[in-house]
Amino acid sequence: MTTLRPLGPSDLEVFPLALGGNVFGWTADREQSFAVLDAYTAAGGNFIDTADTYSSWVPGNQGGESETVLGQWLAARGNRSEVVIATKVGAHPEYKGLSARTVKAAAEESLRRLGTDYIDLYYTHYDDPSVPVEEFITALDELVRSGKVRAIAASNITAERLQESLDFSDREGLVRYVALQPHYNLVSRDTYEGPLQEVASRSGLAAVPYYALASGFLTGKYRPGAEVDSARAQKAGEYLATERGRRVLAALDEVARAHDAQVATVALAWLAAQPTVAAPIASARTVEQLPALLAVADLELTAAEVAALTAASA
Repeated sequence: MTTLRPLGPSDLEVFPLALGGNVFGWTADREQSFAVLDAYTAAGGNFIDTADTYSSWVPGNQGGESETVLGQWLAARGNRSEVVIATKVGAHPEYKGLSARTVKAAAEESLRRLGTDYIDLYYTHYDDPSVPVEEFITALDELVRSGKVRAIAASNITAERLQESLDFSDREGLVRYVALQPHYNLVSRDTYEGPLQEVASRSGLAAVPYYALASGFLTGKYRPGAEVDSARAQKAGEYLATERGRRVLAALDEVARAHDAQVATVALAWLAAQPTVAAPIASARTVEQLPALLAVADLELTAAEVAALTAASA
């Protein structure tokens, strides 16, 4: 049984791999999504990440498709209390920004789609500099006090605004961010390392990195001359065109061979070994893609292996 990790100072405990729900209702239909969710939870997974805007970018979609599929699965399985559901506010086409009214209205819509009366972890999806931190933190505090949200977190925010938010919460005795969802992986380190990571570390926040596999590049399936049928192939291919990307792949291959592990597992294990990181996020469109992701729970890299991957990605 994999040991669950505490999510910052909250009372939430999570599996060391968060299952990304961005594919539900997009590249994975309802049946595929249910199969992936079933396999993930059967393996001990309990941490599912979605957002109210997933997948509004798809022609014909409105946003909320992922939450709706997830809500249908929760209802069908009757397992709401066994999973930690994280969703986000601020980017839905009809609920953009972080005004108090938007935050509260969007939360009600997320609860409706998810078919639940509480959200375990509620993220501000993108910072909204037009809204004072006092306004959205107070709105989030009201959601927590009403029992509709258990804990709050931030994503896509500067170190300065994150610190300002934490300071306001502390000063006023209001609910405080417990986690941060940064863009962070072996080929994108400056998106988290530095001031943002320092605020998270100093404040005891747990990091839950997104793009943990760099749009699939860090699975190792993108190689010179290889054709990959994926909605993310173009972005992943851009990494392959850089010397750094090829250097990282070579280092991942070497560590993967030493552990008889998949390249994706090693890339996730490097993230899991970084300071503040509680659980990287990775999504699976099919059940066949899951084992390499789930294996991060049992793969512990040596200090030398972590250092070699860090050096390759510099």
